[in-house]
Amino acid sequence: MQPHHILIVDDDQALLRMLQQAFDREPYTVRCEPSGERALALLQEDVFDVVITDLRLGTVSGFDLLKKTKALSPSTEVIMITGHGTVDSAVLAMKNGAFDYISKPVDIDELYLVVQKACERQHLVAEVRNLRSQIKEYSRLENIVAASPAMQQILAIIKRIAVTDSTVLIEGPSGSGKEVVARAIHAWSMRSEAAFVAINCGALPETLLESELFGYVKGAFTGAHAPKKGLFEEAHGGTIFLDEIGETSPAFQVKLLRVLQENEIRRVGDTKDIPVDVRVLASSNTPIRELVDAGRFRQDLYFRLKVIPLQVPPLSQRREDILPLAQFFIDRYCLRSGRTPVKIGKDAAAALMSYTWPGNVRELEHAIERAMILLDGDTLTREALLLEPVTSAGAEYPYADLTLEEMERVHIERVLHACNWNQTEAARKLRIGYNTLWRKIKTYGIQRTHATPEH
Repeated sequence: MQPHHILIVDDDQALLRMLQQAFDREPYTVRCEPSGERALALLQEDVFDVVITDLRLGTVSGFDLLKKTKALSPSTEVIMITGHGTVDSAVLAMKNGAFDYISKPVDIDELYLVVQKACERQHLVAEVRNLRSQIKEYSRLENIVAASPAMQQILAIIKRIAVTDSTVLIEGPSGSGKEVVARAIHAWSMRSEAAFVAINCGALPETLLESELFGYVKGAFTGAHAPKKGLFEEAHGGTIFLDEIGETSPAFQVKLLRVLQENEIRRVGDTKDIPVDVRVLASSNTPIRELVDAGRFRQDLYFRLKVIPLQVPPLSQRREDILPLAQFFIDRYCLRSGRTPVKIGKDAAAALMSYTWPGNVRELEHAIERAMILLDGDTLTREALLLEPVTSAGAEYPYADLTLEEMERVHIERVLHACNWNQTEAARKLRIGYNTLWRKIKTYGIQRTHATPEH
């Protein structure tokens, strides 16, 4: 269990020493400060779980600290202590967000119990917030459809590896369900009651990715006006899922390797390490072995991540899952929208089974959602699916003389132009990471123009 970080502020030195002795032990770490001004500075330099403060501190009052604490870190609980207790001040403290209000002389046992309850409430609020974020899409483990032998084998492996803390590298094409697999591993693990935190590493620039994962201290960079915990700290005791890990830079890979080896993170701009207890799951659309061979991914990190490798096949290689998945998405849509049940017609089933599904499960999900919006009756039809026709082998193809690289360059240029050179949006449409798009723009020498390029 990660220690709870407490800041105690009181200008009574004797009381301050007594409180420090009472709380300077597991599961707490304590910072004591007799000055309200210095306490304000500490609040901008560090993140505390609980602040215990006297109401009257001189030029800076306990109410000032309360307001500043809630402005910088709303989840931090504040306990007010005073020898000048009145009903009015107690009511005002609670209205401004104080967790509790205690009068002097301080009963250490009573205060210890209040702090314990504050920490329990903080943990509960974080847990509820995490559960709410997950329950919308993944309310049951039965949401994993596995009619095909390939997916049944993956589920069997998941159940065996979930009880361990080993890192898992999940590989497979975009939209094949790698995050669903990661969530299943977490749900069946001993960490299931703690947080599951997911981040798309390919969607963020290196500097932003580092600050999101590791957090930062005040002044670490322009705009860092207050310290912030990173996702590794938020996932303490639980699981973190690093999607598109292959899109990260070698410099970031060095830092991630150190975290995996030492179980410690260092916030951006800080000089001290913070221990974390997190299981790491990672995924990639591109086989990491290929990236290692190309010199784009560290081999030592690759071996560290693939303690347990999992390969999720494309939907075209597990066609037994197509109709069960389609019915699952139909049932879920009907449940959410309050619609009467809908079944799949024979013509729709034939269309679903004959389509190649280049976008895998994600494309199937979107196709079903679109069809349900357009459908009037209670039977899904081929017409409602609006599936793109498959190009016949004999059809005229305007790009037959282009190489694969030339075709890729043409397509990237056109998508960038369609997105008005919004590279984040273009990367999303291309279903590749932001960093991958940036590298391809550089490799192909693509430059922004004010007219649609002619090819």
